[in-house]
Amino acid sequence: MITCDKERLNYKIQEFSKYGSSENGGITRLSLSVEELEARDAFCRKCLSMGMEIRTDDLANIYATMPGSEDLPAIMIGSHLDSVIKGGNYDGVLGVLAALEAVETIYKEKIKHRHPITIVVWTNEEGVRFEPAMMASGVICEKFNLSTMMAVKDCDGITFEEALDRSGYRGKIENRLNAVTGQAALVELHIEQGPVLEKEKKEIGIVEGVVGMLNYEFSFIGQADHAGATPMNQRKDALAAAVEVIHYLKFQLSKLDENLVYTIGRFLVSPNVHTVIPDQVHFTLDARHRDAKVLAKAVNIINRTPEKINKCKVYIRELWSRKTVEFNKELVNYVERSARDFGYSTLRMFSGPGHDAQYISEILPTAMIFVPSKNGLSHCENEFTALDNCWMGANVLLQTVLKIDSKLV
Repeated sequence: MITCDKERLNYKIQEFSKYGSSENGGITRLSLSVEELEARDAFCRKCLSMGMEIRTDDLANIYATMPGSEDLPAIMIGSHLDSVIKGGNYDGVLGVLAALEAVETIYKEKIKHRHPITIVVWTNEEGVRFEPAMMASGVICEKFNLSTMMAVKDCDGITFEEALDRSGYRGKIENRLNAVTGQAALVELHIEQGPVLEKEKKEIGIVEGVVGMLNYEFSFIGQADHAGATPMNQRKDALAAAVEVIHYLKFQLSKLDENLVYTIGRFLVSPNVHTVIPDQVHFTLDARHRDAKVLAKAVNIINRTPEKINKCKVYIRELWSRKTVEFNKELVNYVERSARDFGYSTLRMFSGPGHDAQYISEILPTAMIFVPSKNGLSHCENEFTALDNCWMGANVLLQTVLKIDSKLV
């Protein structure tokens, strides 16, 4: 079987690590920033060198297409180029580079294919500069309101719409995925971002879907006062109240299911002065599980949080949630067969992190391929996937595309 060129793929990885490189070997490449636009430009240059047609939609998603021999729906592959702050060189971008390498292999080896092949680069997957995550694919799949997203501001007060206009990549709404006929399927390659594949000594993750998720914000309102003059029994300490709730959540949630994961993420304390009793505390709770019944029990625990603790008022609101998504079984089987064709070891699994593919799966047959993350690390500068694993993933992506091409009409 034909394989991708390992050294050529390595060159791509090294080249793209320059765009937004950070001091410890990672990258900061926020959506529509100067650094991300440089990466987009480099991506487009590579696509144009292979004669691919490039279009963008109103959300600056890029669709680069290599024509097929027949008038058939396009097979889509790709991921995203934006990163978190001080992230790594593999999250998202490896899916784009593996897609580029697969297409370049088809191009240089003159592999015949009936369907057009489209590499997609999604805008603002990470949601770091502009919240929420997976914004563009979410708008396309009607998860988010377009006008609301356009008004979202970054920390400098720049709206998403202003950044789109400045980027030079804002195209027409009619170019959107859900407004363009002729799309057959989507396959996204991604690093696992967790330790399971490495622990199980498996080379390829066969992703069956993405687990459901809850995201809530807890707010505690007390009274600021002098840290030295206020007796303990007269305090309205918002931080002390928040700590009690965190202990409550940890104790109750840990009893539900060993596969439930939960995280206290953002944590804000006001006024955050060492001589002042905190009067306001806000934190977020992220909980994820495949089974909707387990998540429903988690919601019940959240809703049983007292409305008042230590004389402080407690407010809880749901920020957002998602249901468990299952990918197209036929495409998932294609991924597994492709991996086995190469003799790679595999593991069927669900993804904990969210991906654009989970939204797109509602409008297109979709599958994902995982490759291992060293020590399970991701969203940090130490994020790493060995070249051999990247190459294996690209080979599976290539073979999966060719299987889809031969079997779908």
